[in-house]
Amino acid sequence: MEEPLDLIRLSIDERVYVKCRNDRELRGKLHAYDQHLNMVLGDVEETVTSHEIDEETDEEIVKKATRAVGMLFVRGDVVVLVSPPLRTS
Repeated sequence: MEEPLDLIRLSIDERVYVKCRNDRELRGKLHAYDQHLNMVLGDVEETVTSHEIDEETDEEIVKKATRAVGMLFVRGDVVVLVSPPLRTS
């Protein structure tokens, strides 16, 4: 590996974890990417975490919503982190 995007290139056709802004997380198969980190993911599981305050008890309520998406275009400017698949060798 010589450049940071080499790590992404080695993850083509593998399942990756993508953390996005606004408490959004994606797990899916990486089909394509570019130098801006725009990505096309397939078989995606999207998890959105929301935080609310209970008005009666002032306690924070954390809710997670998950949905499955067949194919998804991710704009690079929302990407915070990309984690390649775990390789044991």
